[in-house]
Amino acid sequence: MARRTGLIDTAVDEIRTRITAGDWPVGTRIPPEPALVDLLGVGRNTVREAVQSLVHAGLLERRQGSGTYVLSTSELAVTMGRHIADARQRDVIEVRRALEMEAARLAARRRTSTDAAALLDRRDERAAAYRSGDLDRMVVTDLDLHRAIVRTAANPVLVTLYENLLDAIGENIRFNFVTDTHGFDAHDGLVEAIVAGDDRAAVDETSQYLSALLGER
Repeated sequence: MARRTGLIDTAVDEIRTRITAGDWPVGTRIPPEPALVDLLGVGRNTVREAVQSLVHAGLLERRQGSGTYVLSTSELAVTMGRHIADARQRDVIEVRRALEMEAARLAARRRTSTDAAALLDRRDERAAAYRSGDLDRMVVTDLDLHRAIVRTAANPVLVTLYENLLDAIGENIRFNFVTDTHGFDAHDGLVEAIVAGDDRAAVDETSQYLSALLGER
């Protein structure tokens, strides 16, 4: 029994690794059971139980008559998503403020010339999306900019926390675009402060726009 459990755990780890590595991206179907048997070198029952384990974890979803699809690359994201599914937008903004202010501070201190160029590109993409009036593109490019700032902070724990809140943050950004007047240049000051290495200004810029959304300015 111990050997069988070990085989299942190994199969789970192998499937999870392929998902997190992007071999099977979110939204795509994983190989059918016979192919997984060959790929993992284990029996059908082991494959079946390994897949079921990842279904329970929220990484995979079985679709009747279609196959098994990737839902997420992270159990943490699934767990956090379940806990904050009914969170108020105000709650999400307060958490964003806590994470993004520190991200802005660290990004200004640690940005490289490559980081600076990437942030300027994300800023320009956001402005272009805003001018186009395409809401979906506005949300994507705004989120991309914030993610780039967090990555520039170069703190792996902060990056992991932020990445696992992306669904909630993305929905919050969409909500803010619909209910608030964000200009195409709303984050220009923030990007400029980070590029200039001015951590105080970067924190102030972040605090100002998120506090304004909370009605605290």
